[in-house]
Amino acid sequence: MTDIMKTFGSRVFNDRVMRERLSKDTYEKLNKTIRNGEYLNSDIAEEVARAMKEWAIENGATHFTHWFHPLSGATAEKHESFVSTAKGGNITLEFSPSNLVKGEADASSFPSGGLRDTFEARGYTAWDPTSYAFIKDNILCIPTVFCSYSGEALDHKTPLLRSMEALNKEAMRILHLFGNEDVGHVKATAGAEQEYFLVDKKCFDKREDLKLTGRTLFGAKPAKGQEMNDHYYGSIKTRVSEFMKDLNEELWSLGIQAKTEHNEVAPAQHELANNFLTVNVSADQNNLTMEIMKKVARKHGLECLLHEKPFAGINGSGKHNNWSLKTDTGINLLDPGDTPSENAQFLIFLCAVIKAIDEYQDLVRISISSAGNDHRLGASEAPPAIVSIYVGDELREILESLEKETIYTSKERIPMQIGVHGIPSFPKDNTDRNRTSPFAFTGNKFEFRMPGSSASISTPNTILNTVIAQELRYFADILENADDLNKAIHELIVDTLKKHSRIIFNGNGYDEAWVEEAERRGLSNYHSTPEALAHYLDEKNVKVFTDNQVLTESELHSRYEIYLEKYYKTINIEALTMMDMLKKDILPAAQVYEKRLSDTLIEMQKLNLPVLESCDMKTLEKMVQLKKDIYADLMKMEKLLNEKDCNGSLETAFFYLEKIIPLMRSIRTNTDALEQITARDCWPMPSYLDLLFGID
Repeated sequence: MTDIMKTFGSRVFNDRVMRERLSKDTYEKLNKTIRNGEYLNSDIAEEVARAMKEWAIENGATHFTHWFHPLSGATAEKHESFVSTAKGGNITLEFSPSNLVKGEADASSFPSGGLRDTFEARGYTAWDPTSYAFIKDNILCIPTVFCSYSGEALDHKTPLLRSMEALNKEAMRILHLFGNEDVGHVKATAGAEQEYFLVDKKCFDKREDLKLTGRTLFGAKPAKGQEMNDHYYGSIKTRVSEFMKDLNEELWSLGIQAKTEHNEVAPAQHELANNFLTVNVSADQNNLTMEIMKKVARKHGLECLLHEKPFAGINGSGKHNNWSLKTDTGINLLDPGDTPSENAQFLIFLCAVIKAIDEYQDLVRISISSAGNDHRLGASEAPPAIVSIYVGDELREILESLEKETIYTSKERIPMQIGVHGIPSFPKDNTDRNRTSPFAFTGNKFEFRMPGSSASISTPNTILNTVIAQELRYFADILENADDLNKAIHELIVDTLKKHSRIIFNGNGYDEAWVEEAERRGLSNYHSTPEALAHYLDEKNVKVFTDNQVLTESELHSRYEIYLEKYYKTINIEALTMMDMLKKDILPAAQVYEKRLSDTLIEMQKLNLPVLESCDMKTLEKMVQLKKDIYADLMKMEKLLNEKDCNGSLETAFFYLEKIIPLMRSIRTNTDALEQITARDCWPMPSYLDLLFGID
């Protein structure tokens, strides 16, 4: 039986290890950097490097690496051995301060969006001391940022750290106005709920689409899917339970607080949730979690699917990002609190969020955009592409009374003035949850339900931090210059709600009436990634990033190109895979079954049995027509792909959206119909029945 107390964090160079192995002075300086996000004192690097090396070698490490998150979407690492040559043909084990603090990586093969020419290869990694180093597969992994030779960010972590600094700066201004002189720092926190599918690896290996694209491009629905809701929270199968047990042990040893695990709604779907941490650490741990999920699954003869929609007709997988703000004194700034002064402070931060989400709906939608997530958003298990905020019934009534400057009726009738004594106690969490809301307030945090399961949570948190920092700055500028602070707070909250309450929606996000209502309110509704990304470089969006020093204009243009390129390259790979499977597997297999039917009909003719009205004849006729339709679409798609002539990344993305995806849908519809009438022994790949119900 696992001793969790001994296992947890055993492969992490964490606070306990640092306290034991570093001098008191060095520990305090490093801890101050970690706690407050301050610049690293270079004087301590040598002692930290020596202690880290000794600890790593004692725990079996032979190499070290700077572990970073390039814009390709995966983590990256280049391993360097501790071994160095010494006199007399001997070796020594070395790990210098420069090895710890800075590294050089070849940046030419990572996405740069035009920031650099291919021949300009040099890139740099730099240690992020706010995220603990850890040992993975006998490699000491040091979390780092990744930038080009000329200093542009080429990763997810750098802008996230910048956004945290911007948010801290503006939040502290607000807190000082409320007399919080004891607070030294504010950090955004996040907790990721990770959904995923598990399938048998033998079935996975026989599906070219799963291997190359992460999702099934073909697959007829089985007779039973998730209709009975019997999988959700159901008894976990033995093989899956064994996987979860090993996964927990791996994660716990890396200091990842894997907290909740259960079966999700769809067959073969599951969820893992971690505890709340500072957003950059939470992002690091979620990336690490996804990597380890796949590794542990393979040990159990399974494959972990992280695609947002690996199977048609059943729920896809999201990654709910639970976001909040916390001071270094332990105060959650999105907790309504129990006293009037705390409530006024809470309302300021709440209104900053409301204003930010309304003014930057496009950026919020862009933050979770991907080809995979486009399949999921708006389906029965995910929020719609329309961005809105859910606040619950009672808090909504309070906000409405403020907006209309009327009396709020609770247990007592209290005039809604935001002075120190004029505001009622708020409910912490006394309303139902709204699973159709993209951005739902749940008592002391916001649950951002739109991110897809395979994506890093760095980008959505970077954008949330940035746009909310912008609104806090606007609020602070007004309040710092006010003659009457209480009056200014009241007027600011009322004005914000009057202008931005349109973003608040407590109803059913799946209802068609909401689409019409959202349009009437003037809310955006970008159904696809290209439609959303077309607004990425809008003037207000460039300004919010540059004003808060989160991304430069050149970095924004770079990411714009990278996101578009990733979208259309994903669709291109899927289209080519679809064509390959049809030509080499599906159509030849259908031909085999077609011949079997033809042979049967010939034998029936010899026996003078009725042929034209037979089931075999009708099946054969249907097969011939389906194959004809599939082949026609296939040839059209191949011609379009070979002859495409697009001007720029956005036009290319829209080409795939408007020309290729409709053909892929048509081909899939006909191919799935073909599967339904083809004998099981002739179909060339595992079916949905095998994939979804194949784990005992």
